[in-house]
Amino acid sequence: MATARPTQINRKKVASYLKPRPQDAHKGMFGMVTVIGGDTGMIGAALLAGRAALKLGAGSVRIGLLAKNAPALDMQMAELMVDKASAVLKSAKTDILVVGCGMGTSLAAHKLLYNALRLDVATVLDADALNILSLRPDLRSMLVSRKAPVIVTPHPGEAARLLASSIEDIQANRSNAASSLSKRFHCNAVLKGKDSICATSDGKLHINKTGNPSMSSAGMGDVLSGIIAAFLAQGLSADQALLLGVHLHGAAGDALAEQHASIGMSATEVTEWARWLLNQWVSK
Repeated sequence: MATARPTQINRKKVASYLKPRPQDAHKGMFGMVTVIGGDTGMIGAALLAGRAALKLGAGSVRIGLLAKNAPALDMQMAELMVDKASAVLKSAKTDILVVGCGMGTSLAAHKLLYNALRLDVATVLDADALNILSLRPDLRSMLVSRKAPVIVTPHPGEAARLLASSIEDIQANRSNAASSLSKRFHCNAVLKGKDSICATSDGKLHINKTGNPSMSSAGMGDVLSGIIAAFLAQGLSADQALLLGVHLHGAAGDALAEQHASIGMSATEVTEWARWLLNQWVSK
């Protein structure tokens, strides 16, 4: 049976998911995001995700790093709480998990993913978390049996590994690939790339038309994971967080490109523009 044609994501609709905050708001109302990742040489990936989560509205963010030489403080954003990954998973109460950004595929990373999947909290899986899943049938079974929402965010290479396919086959039928990911792993999914395809919990597909080639630089996926997690932390459903996050992420890149910043566009800049755009959308 042919996969249904995706519906284009509409900015007005996704912008309506977030409402102005009440006058008596406090950080506890907007959730705690915990990011697990950042092995040696890849600490920045986890920090980018955490910064994006905080700047897009999460009440607080903890970063659990795998690297042995991990810093105890993010000098660019001291508001982030930084610790060892194992300690964070054991001790931190959290509302939302982001797992995989710069995590690597070491034995320690495998163990952390196992422990994360045991927690009954909404989870965003990206990057090396997806690569580990492709190697571990037991962890894939754990993923399928989870009750808490899961959002997976693969690029075509990661999707190919998860579906035991080739990148060429994934790209030849992106809608089918996104639908297969969602159905096989009982989760929400976004197949990243030009015209990202989102599969939501109701079985429907959505195509995103924001974004541009200038976003082809390091850290963009980490920022997207953090943005989605921020919206989950603020009480949006997995469907809403996915669609708003993907659309806003691309729109921020488009806004930057309009400022003649196409060459050398950075993930950090996309986070800043995403925050600015979000505030414009909410106020309208």
